[in-house]
Amino acid sequence: MFIDEAIIQVKAGDGGNGCCAFRREKYVPRGGPSGGDGGRGGDVILVASQHENTLLRYRFNPEHRAGRGRHGEGSNRTGRDGESIELPVPVGTQVYDADTGELICDLTEHGQRFVVARGGRGGRGNARFATPTNQAPTYCEKGQPGEFRRLRLVLKLLADVGLVGFPNAGKSTLISRISAARPKIADYPFTTLEPHLGVVRLDDGRSFVVADIPGLIEGAHRGAGLGTRFLRHIERTRLLAHLVDVSESSGRDPVHDFEVVMRELAEFSEELVRKPMIVVATKMDVAQDPARVEALRRAAAARGLPLYCISSVTGQGLEEFKRAVADRLDALRASATPTSARDQ
Repeated sequence: MFIDEAIIQVKAGDGGNGCCAFRREKYVPRGGPSGGDGGRGGDVILVASQHENTLLRYRFNPEHRAGRGRHGEGSNRTGRDGESIELPVPVGTQVYDADTGELICDLTEHGQRFVVARGGRGGRGNARFATPTNQAPTYCEKGQPGEFRRLRLVLKLLADVGLVGFPNAGKSTLISRISAARPKIADYPFTTLEPHLGVVRLDDGRSFVVADIPGLIEGAHRGAGLGTRFLRHIERTRLLAHLVDVSESSGRDPVHDFEVVMRELAEFSEELVRKPMIVVATKMDVAQDPARVEALRRAAAARGLPLYCISSVTGQGLEEFKRAVADRLDALRASATPTSARDQ
């Protein structure tokens, strides 16, 4: 089950109380206050892990509590610190405060750690308050409570290329042909109900990650079909590949499909429309009317977008498509690198 959002509650450990004690032993010349400090409470730490794929573990286990610090003891013995807990989350998880909506952190690298709730400080024992004028203090401090927070975890997949298009445009078939991903493929709409990632490797050693998301239909921004819930998974991508079915069997106009998806992307986020994009005409093996392809080519050219023609079934144009994507990604990475960093 792919779960990309969850709300959890985290409670850091409370600090232990300080101790109020006095040392009175036979043959010990210097007695006096000997109360130790309380231990510090444990923290709650989120850790980004590449071994986690979804937030499923937090959907049915929403409460997490770190250990509390032990109380101080006599003979100046400090209480033991509480045990911290680490919560693994997938790489690409954003953490929001569920009450205020504030973005707390964005975990984008494997091993990245962030303390979301800090443990309380332990209280001081009465030995800490002894002074020349107050040599026998009879008071101590209580430990401070640990932080409590309600968090909303949102997963945004990390990929280089995002595949968008109408249902049955050929996105799942394409990712299954160019990578080891094996999404469900069938001849009816919405066979893809959750995003899939695939790693594409070229013969020259280059590679990139592709994200396949469920198809969009007209009115998706208002909740039609599967809505735009999964579009956030391509917000981090460097490049979008817009797949359009140009075969007659679809019963739709490819130019209309192209414009509909572009509008739905704009309704979700203007940044998505401004992302670098290529247009891919799919199912060329069963496309009988060249005019449909040419009409799509003109529509893409009007937006300054290149068009590639492929057939995932026969393999037509797949190698050219992969090389074009890899070249475009190389150019985007180079343009994103500061000049000073390239000169070093």
